[in-house]
Formats: sequence, C-alpha cells, structure tokens
Amino acid sequence: MKQENLLILVAVVLLAPFGCGYGLIGRTSNLPEDVTEIFVEPLQNRTTRSRIELELTQSIIDELVTRRRYTVVRSKAESDAVLSGVLTAFIVRPVQFGADGRATEYEITIRANMGLARTGSEEVLWSQDDYVFKGDYALELGENTVFDFEDATIAVVGRRFAQSLVIDLLEGF
Repeated sequence: MKQENLLILVAVVLLAPFGCGYGLIGRTSNLPEDVTEIFVEPLQNRTTRSRIELELTQSIIDELVTRRRYTVVRSKAESDAVLSGVLTAFIVRPVQFGADGRATEYEITIRANMGLARTGSEEVLWSQDDYVFKGDYALELGENTVFDFEDATIAVVGRRFAQSLVIDLLEGF
C-alpha cells in the first residue's frame, strides 16, 4: 500500500509542471511574439448612430493600453500590426419596463467586422466578420428625470465591447 502511494505521489510531482492548460485572463496571447506595437485605425461607422465610432475606437485603445505587453502607436508606420473595423449595427432594444411604462433596462447590440493585419505584408493575424457584442444596461430614472442618458450608456457599453473584443483578439475566446 505504501508503494502505491509513493507511485501516485511521484506521478503527481512529475505531471504537475504540465498543468491543465488554463491560464489567467490577460496573461496569454494568440498573437506572434514580435507583435508589440499596434495601430488602431478609427472604426468606420455604417450604423444609424452618429459618432459611436469615436467612443468605441477610444475604448479599444484604452483597453489595449491596459495590456502591458502591447503599445498603441500613433501611425501605421510605427506599428507591427493594424487593428481595423467597420461598425455595421448599433441596436438599442428595451427589455424591461417600470410601472409607469418607461423602459428601465435596455439590451444593446453592436455588430462589427474586425481584423488585425501585420503591417507591410498585410498578413491577417486575426479577423472576425460579424463580431457581435450584446450587453444589458439598466437605466435608473427618478420620477421627473428628463435627461438623455444615451451618451453615458454608450461609454459604459463601449468599455464592455472593447474588453470583450480585446480578450477575443488576444486570447482567442
């Protein structure tokens, strides 16, 4: 019995360095090691919502900056790769209503065609046609609230969109 336990212990010690293959989010990347400087082109907007491309482009830049392995640069010439995209849909749909009949929660859907290509050779490193992000946003309104919260909502949803997109880009989820 003791010999069996010793064999199990030896097997565990020998196999432990190989792990289970899981890692912490933000620690891995599917991109080549030589890609460290990324240029983010302003997103093209083919939606009915004006100026959303500005908020989402900035949110993507901000999210990439938090990844210390990558530097966001100001031009294609300085970059190893270029991230580009086209926003194809921005849909806001009420999903929950208060007693007064006003919407209190919305589902926001953003659709985009996104891609990352190596600078110079135009080798596609990652692409996602019809990338879909959906997020719910609760709107807390007072009795006499008349303010337009759309811009604040877009900022919050834009950050979540960028986080999801960058995780998909870098970690392949």
